[in-house]
Amino acid sequence: MAFELEQVSFSYNRKRAIDALFLSLEQGKFYGIIGPNGCGKSTLLDLLVGHRKPESGHIRYKEKELASYSRRDLSKEIALVPQNFYINFPYTAADIVMMGRYPYIPRFSKPTEKDLCIVREIMVKTETEAFMERYITELSGGERQRVVIARALVQDTRFLLLDEATSNLDINHALKLLNLAREKTEKDGKTVVAVMQNINLAAMYCDELIFMKNGRIVTSGAVEDILTEETIHRVFNVESEVQFQSYANTKQVVFKR
Repeated sequence: MAFELEQVSFSYNRKRAIDALFLSLEQGKFYGIIGPNGCGKSTLLDLLVGHRKPESGHIRYKEKELASYSRRDLSKEIALVPQNFYINFPYTAADIVMMGRYPYIPRFSKPTEKDLCIVREIMVKTETEAFMERYITELSGGERQRVVIARALVQDTRFLLLDEATSNLDINHALKLLNLAREKTEKDGKTVVAVMQNINLAAMYCDELIFMKNGRIVTSGAVEDILTEETIHRVFNVESEVQFQSYANTKQVVFKR
């Protein structure tokens, strides 16, 4: 396993956000994390990327304790697109994307031609090249989100963590991002772990779903196995109907008013 979490717990001011959680993540899969607001989804990603440390339990990456990695080495392995990205300094979009290459650039050195080429390539793929020279403070929420996604992609990591990365995107750009992430898993063997609110989009793109509630994993596994009316009711306490949808080529959920 690439990632192993063993009885991991984390609290905010004595309020338990992650509660004795066990989880294994394999290389080369697309995982979707689904659950109610405040159930610990974003906290789990923060733990995986090393931004927060568990108060108990173990997080191992490639059979080593995550805490044993240096910040620079970890930045070459795991990239995060956060739920919220705020910056008040007038950096250009290209400057922000280039920040994703910093783990590979020696201190006091300038980006190489390789770094510049990678930034240009990813900005074309994420359709952000049109505002390369615009200041990040001048961009819309959706445009800013695409720049942050591009920044994570240029890190060229084995793991890509997406925290509701499509929430500010229109459906066209949301689908393009998810297609790009799916391509990373299928062609490059990378692992994507995405917190998603849209269950139907998660079902379309993910290999496995992880349903969370109250800081714990309720159930996890292949989409076709665990995406059921019973799971939806258990996690969200709502009525639904789950059917295979031939156009999407996967299960889809319809909710009752």
